Amino acid sequence: MGHRILRPPYQPLWPLSRKQHGVVSRAQLLQYGLHHDAVKDLVGKGVLHPVHRGVYAIGRPQLDRLGVWRAACLCCGPEAVLSDHSSGALWGLRTSAERVIHVSVPPHVVRRRAGIVVHRRILPDTDVVERRGIPTTTPTRTLVDLAACLDRAHLEAAVNEADTLDLVDPESLRKALVDFAGRPGVAALRAVLDRRTFRLTDSQLERYFLTLVRTAGLPLPETRVWLNGFRVDFYFRDLGIVVETDGLRYHRTAAQQARALVRDQAHFAAGMLPLRFSHGQVRFEPDYVVANLRDTVREMAVTQQRPPWTPSRRSRRPARRL
Repeated sequence: MGHRILRPPYQPLWPLSRKQHGVVSRAQLLQYGLHHDAVKDLVGKGVLHPVHRGVYAIGRPQLDRLGVWRAACLCCGPEAVLSDHSSGALWGLRTSAERVIHVSVPPHVVRRRAGIVVHRRILPDTDVVERRGIPTTTPTRTLVDLAACLDRAHLEAAVNEADTLDLVDPESLRKALVDFAGRPGVAALRAVLDRRTFRLTDSQLERYFLTLVRTAGLPLPETRVWLNGFRVDFYFRDLGIVVETDGLRYHRTAAQQARALVRDQAHFAAGMLPLRFSHGQVRFEPDYVVANLRDTVREMAVTQQRPPWTPSRRSRRPARRL
């Protein structure tokens, strides 16, 4: 719509507007040769619609999410970049329900805008990239910043999502943290990435299940491994147990249930014990899942003449409802 409204000599602004998701700054308008009176005239004619002080939407006032983010960066100055929760949403690491937008600016920049949280910090060039036409912090820097404000569960979910989207894998992230030593959030991120406790997962349901495994006092299983021709959720190699957690999305139809049965039969034929827990059991019956895991391991120790397994004192407490 904007390119039809912008007539000569304003049409060259359209490619810039399209690149910036429908928004331009006053400084950019002046660089294109418009005077202050011309900008005011375009506002009066409904060609430019004020979004923030000195930032306008071209053609129509409605902006999509990308346009809102780009406008926030423009109003905070040429060195402003999207960061923290907003950058996490841009990269797809988390779903931000916050109405405010997070932007980082150099320490010497003093900007206050309604609906925008401004972080004054020094960002080296290596921490800044452009994604979908929006300057933003890199996935690694975004995770470091998020680690300072997210709880462990949400931070772990963001790290898993970064790996799933091929943005940064856990091993590369561990190495990169050396360059961020001393920054807020680094200690929390290191704790999440601890090789003894961290496991890659594909869903929140699988992360809930790992919590129950710890409660049961079992050794952490392998995740995302291929076994007997199938990619399994959890594999307790030393125990010979394969566990699948059936999410609401992938185990609804008869065909999906039939494939799940074939998987279980393949594992059983290979001498392993397949277990399957539903979404409702993992989320709303944690005590049942924990008890089932403990009883299964004890029974296997008896039938296979293994040394008796005893949960640690810490694992004997009831499972916390998630």
